[in-house]
Amino acid sequence: MNKPPVSISLSSYGADLVRERGQGSFIGVLAAAGATRIEWREELLTLENPTQLADASQALGLESIYSSPMELWLAGQSAPNPELLPTLKRAEAFGAKWLKVSLGYFTDNNDLQTLALQLQQSPVQLLVENDQTLHGGRIEPFQRFFAEVEQHNLPIKMTFDIGNWQWQDQSAASAARLLGRHVGYVHCKAVARRADGKLVAVPPAASDLHLWGQLLRHMPQGVMRAAEYPLQGDDLVELTSEHVAVLARLGQPRQEPAHV
Repeated sequence: MNKPPVSISLSSYGADLVRERGQGSFIGVLAAAGATRIEWREELLTLENPTQLADASQALGLESIYSSPMELWLAGQSAPNPELLPTLKRAEAFGAKWLKVSLGYFTDNNDLQTLALQLQQSPVQLLVENDQTLHGGRIEPFQRFFAEVEQHNLPIKMTFDIGNWQWQDQSAASAARLLGRHVGYVHCKAVARRADGKLVAVPPAASDLHLWGQLLRHMPQGVMRAAEYPLQGDDLVELTSEHVAVLARLGQPRQEPAHV
């Protein structure tokens, strides 16, 4: 059986280190660790050359996802965010097959026909993620959005961020049941509450891995998944390799016990 594609969000290595070293320096790490995809982070870019990153990643067999913090829908505007088309073009320049954005302020007045026309201008597939905000981190707006996506037959999938649901006290299990069939990408993220009350992403414990496996049962078999939690240590190749193997096993039939 083919292993599901595993991506690494480069934010996992820490914003300071990624900005210091440049995102291209992690291409070899991911390839050596057995990852199949790399997630570029727009908010961590410094002086990177998109064409060079695209060529270098493709040369090592890595496919690309481009992650932008932009919101698809802005408050009070029916048309899609005017940054969508330029961002799709940037994703294309990075060699990305997918662009990940946040939902933003989706209402019944949003113009899906204009969105459809814009998506026709790019070969990049749009992935819309639940973020940590009140307007973009709850289940109900995503149900309405994907009902419209289906009605208009748009080529849009969901990025299901497992951990982000906790910021708005939403049930990841309920979200998976209600939205799982729309998912094209899963951001795996365990969450802990610090002493000051702030929620933060942390590496998974065995209980998290068990939960993630249950959630993936509601999603397409072999769905693309990514680590988006701290990957920090002296040997990044070995550490990343361990987590790639664990994530590849999630949701697979007759999976063996996963260890991190």
